[in-house]
Amino acid sequence: MKGDRIFEGGTRFFAILLILIVGLIGLLLFKESLPAIRKFGWQFPFRSVWDPVAEDFGALPFIYGTVVSSMLALLIAVPLSLGVAIFLSELAPPYLRTPVAFLIELLAAIPSIIYGLWGLFFLVPWLRTSVEPFLIKWFGLLPFFQGPPYGIGMLAAGVILSIMIIPIISSISREVLLAVPNDQREGALALGATRWETTRMAVLRFGKPGLLGAIFLGLGRAMGETMAVTMVIGNRPEISFSLLAPGHTMASVIANEFTEASGEVYLSSLMGVGLALFAVTLVVNAGARALVWKVGGKAGRT
Repeated sequence: MKGDRIFEGGTRFFAILLILIVGLIGLLLFKESLPAIRKFGWQFPFRSVWDPVAEDFGALPFIYGTVVSSMLALLIAVPLSLGVAIFLSELAPPYLRTPVAFLIELLAAIPSIIYGLWGLFFLVPWLRTSVEPFLIKWFGLLPFFQGPPYGIGMLAAGVILSIMIIPIISSISREVLLAVPNDQREGALALGATRWETTRMAVLRFGKPGLLGAIFLGLGRAMGETMAVTMVIGNRPEISFSLLAPGHTMASVIANEFTEASGEVYLSSLMGVGLALFAVTLVVNAGARALVWKVGGKAGRT
C-alpha cells in the first residue's frame, strides 16, 4: 500500500510538473513579446507587413505559410499513410509486415537536415524542371499554379513535410488497426462481407478515433518542423495563393532571423511569432483531442 501511494504521488508530481513547464514556456513567450504587442497591438498576428529596416512587423505571412504547407503535407501524406497502414495490418503476409514496418519507421530517424539537403539538391531541381512546368501548362488557370517555376516554395515544403510525417501517421495508424479486436473482422466476414467491406465497415470505423489522433499528431509535427522547410520554402515573407511561390513559416522565420535580429522590437516580434506558433499548436492539439473524444464517444455508442 505504501509503495502504491509513493507511485501515485510520483506520477502525479511529474504530471503537474509537465503542465507547469508548458505554462512557463507560454508565460516566457508572452513576456518577451510584450514590446511588440504594445507597439502593434493585438493586431500583430493579423498584420501582413514584415520590414526589419522600418521596424514594422506582423505575423500573418508566417501563420499563412505554416497552415498552407502543413495542410498540403497532410493532403499528400494521409492517403499514403493510411494505405500503408491498411496494407500492413490487413493484407500483407506475416513475413513482410515486420521488415516493411521497420523500413517505414526508419524514415522517422533521419535528421531533418538530411531531408533538407535532399530537397535542395534533388527535389527542388526536379520540381523546377519537370513538375511545375507541367502544372503551369495544364492547370495554370487556377491561382494555385500560377507564376514562374522556382522549384523552391510552398509545394516543395509540402512535399518534404509529407515525407517526414508519413512514418508517424502510418506507424500509429498500423498500431491502431492491429488493436481492433478480431471479433469485428470475423463478425463482418460471417455476415458475408468482402475483405474490403470488412476493412471499411468493421476495422476503419472501429479505429476512427485513433486514426484521427495519428493524423493530428502528424499535423503537429508538420507545423513545428524547421530546418528542412527553411531550406526549400524560399523564405519570402509574402502571402501568395500560388503553391509555386516562395513563402515562410513561423518556425523558419525564427530560425532564419533570430541571430540577425537587432533591436528590442525586432527580437520581440520574433518572440511574438513564437507565441503565435505556441498558441496555434495548442489550439490544434486541443481541437484534435476534442474531436477524438467526440468520435470515440460516437464509436462507443454504435
